[in-house]
Amino acid sequence: MKAAVYYNNKDIRIEDVPMPKIGGGELLVKIEASGVCGSDVMEWYRIKKAPIILGHEIAGTVVEAGAGVRRFKVGDRVTVAHHVPCNTCRHCLKGNHSVCDMLRSTNFDPGGFTEFVRVPAVNVERGVFLLPDNVSFEDGSFSEPLGCVVRAMRACRMEPGKSMLVIGSGMSGLLFIKLGRALGAGLIAATDVSPYRKQAAIAAGADFVFDAKDDVPALVRKGLGGGADIVVLSASRDSAIEQGLKSVERAGTVIFFAPKQPGETYPLPLFDLWRDNVTIVNSYASPPYDTMVAIDLIASGRVVVSDLVTHRLPLAQAGTGFRLAAEAGESMKVIIEPGR
Repeated sequence: MKAAVYYNNKDIRIEDVPMPKIGGGELLVKIEASGVCGSDVMEWYRIKKAPIILGHEIAGTVVEAGAGVRRFKVGDRVTVAHHVPCNTCRHCLKGNHSVCDMLRSTNFDPGGFTEFVRVPAVNVERGVFLLPDNVSFEDGSFSEPLGCVVRAMRACRMEPGKSMLVIGSGMSGLLFIKLGRALGAGLIAATDVSPYRKQAAIAAGADFVFDAKDDVPALVRKGLGGGADIVVLSASRDSAIEQGLKSVERAGTVIFFAPKQPGETYPLPLFDLWRDNVTIVNSYASPPYDTMVAIDLIASGRVVVSDLVTHRLPLAQAGTGFRLAAEAGESMKVIIEPGR
């Protein structure tokens, strides 16, 4: 079968790879839609494992079910989580599935930017979800990225009426805006330097959109009538972090969502954070519960994701998809469709 093999952001090769063979308890899924995630083009993060077949935002059709599989059958439309928790370790039992060792070590084989994937038995048991009839494969591929945002919102104890500031209006930032609207947020402000992304933030539901080059904290306090109750850092530059920390309301919460490279540090004004009782939250991954919530949000129409897709490309043009995502120009979500 064909696969898009990652060597670096500018070197994606279409190669022949072996068709996965499934065993007992496993599934073979034909990929219908696979989204290019922002983490796929974080070259510092991916290059150390290259060459590798990436792709974890997937939706497809079950074409083969191994012995012992009871919950799924050939023909089922599904989305599949690449990482799944054990549900039994001390972290999982406390609800901290994202730091489970199993979640950090599991994956499907070989990756979403190919024609078929083998879903290991543990993923079948804990990370395969049926798509409702009204959810397209394309929309279904958003279950993972939206699930990550759902988890982050839970971590910061989002409640109706709370104001939000989203720093960085890329794909994740727009999902935060859309989810904030669905959850009853008060005023929502967003930032970016790109005119295209600032316009996208308005379309997603932001009440105010500021240029990141301006005095964001002052603009936020003027527009929201004070600091933001929840500040989402969907950008990891020091300048973005500084803006976010200066824009949070007393007793508010700052979510560190976009990662920095290992070893890099964050500029934290500890005295101000202490004095104003500001909570710092980190969030990573989309455990099963959050994925299921994401599917429900999409199926109910409370969070519309179809308008975020700007490019639909065949597998042969995966390199173009990576370039579009890495350049972060006038593109948002790029979907690879291996069947085209």
